[in-house]
Amino acid sequence: MTQLRSAGHGLSFLKGIAMALALFSASSAADAQVGKIERITTPAGIEVWFVRDDTLPLLSLNFAFDGGAAQDPADRAGLAYVTAAMLDEGAGELDAKAFQEQLEQRAISLSYSADRDTFRGSVRVLSEHRSQAFELLRLSLTTPRFDQEAIDRIRASILAAHKRSLTNPDEVAGLRWFASAFPNHPYGRPVKGDEKSISGIERSMLFAYAKRNLARSNLKIAVVGAIERDDLARLIDHAFAKLPAKAELLDIPEIKPQSLGSREVIDLNIPQTTITFGSVGLKRKDPDFMPAFVLNHILGGGSFSSRLYREVREKRGLAYSVYSYLATLERAGLFLGGTSTRNDRAGEALQIIEQEIVRIAKDGPTAEELSQAKSYLTGSYLLHFDTSAKVASQLLEIQLQELGIDYFERRNNMVNAVTAEDVRRAAKRFLADSKLLVILVGRPAPLSKTNGG
Repeated sequence: MTQLRSAGHGLSFLKGIAMALALFSASSAADAQVGKIERITTPAGIEVWFVRDDTLPLLSLNFAFDGGAAQDPADRAGLAYVTAAMLDEGAGELDAKAFQEQLEQRAISLSYSADRDTFRGSVRVLSEHRSQAFELLRLSLTTPRFDQEAIDRIRASILAAHKRSLTNPDEVAGLRWFASAFPNHPYGRPVKGDEKSISGIERSMLFAYAKRNLARSNLKIAVVGAIERDDLARLIDHAFAKLPAKAELLDIPEIKPQSLGSREVIDLNIPQTTITFGSVGLKRKDPDFMPAFVLNHILGGGSFSSRLYREVREKRGLAYSVYSYLATLERAGLFLGGTSTRNDRAGEALQIIEQEIVRIAKDGPTAEELSQAKSYLTGSYLLHFDTSAKVASQLLEIQLQELGIDYFERRNNMVNAVTAEDVRRAAKRFLADSKLLVILVGRPAPLSKTNGG
């Protein structure tokens, strides 16, 4: 499947850090570098965010179409996922074998994937082979073959992976959490489908999904690498200009997670219990998102410094890892987290997690915690930009979140501007009154009212 193939090209670590410092520092020197992020409009009217970098003769392209698995028919969950897996399984006159040989001969990495809100693709290629790479990209997007032999092969692979996932407690817990939180909503359906839905996907459905969803109107593109802007514009038009002008997207309703305050145990004969919990969060463009982001780092986002890590692992040795994070979907904001612990101590671990959430919602962080969190979040931000692929990925995410082309310059200042009052306000909005939906997978000891019941 396409998700398993990659070429692993990228900029050197030191050059990546240097570029990140030039682009994303809040200093006046960085302000002078803003022009390095160019907004290009091609002759066909396609917008591209572009960073030129000649350090290595490489080109990294990331793109996405709004829509994703949320556009799957209700009885055919996994259609976007299968379509993504099929796009490099032959196109135009090239069958799957010939198409893959063309990629391998020139070390071209071409991949597709689907998540709940987006259908994504990427290309990594040496500059000398960029014309061939964009031609294969064009073929895969505009003339996919969807041969029945390839469909049957990919379907069998997906179904085998699905069968294995039924014994993976993390996947079982995650799927059940979303199904319980979003009943009768596209977010509640499995992105990868299930046995029934995948088995029912027909060849015509793949063509129909691609025609409705892969269009210029819902397309975002980011490129980093060694290329002249006019040459890039020409290649972008070659690959994308023949796509339909307008996507035919279903209207996905806004929603908040349901079933809050409930606990569900899924029996699985394993020595540990996996706990997945979640509640209402804040959407990415909410004015209080950045304070909430800082708050979550203090609570459960910092790998070795968070309150949950300290209380659950360091003090009591209940788990190897424990975490929380903010998930920002197009139609919902979520607060999610999880851990794994011994069956007989699952209730204790859950109780501690809930107590720490209540405590930080009530009292907020200490001045030291806030200072340390802001220092880490601003300092570590540069590590998101140490390869061309990472820079292209970040450029694309900023477009998808509609945060503005100058977000890189503003981001660290926004973190540093967060005050204790801001954090307490955010905590009251999404933690103070929110009950958790909790899924436990394993054979935990019975929960009581004093240990997460």
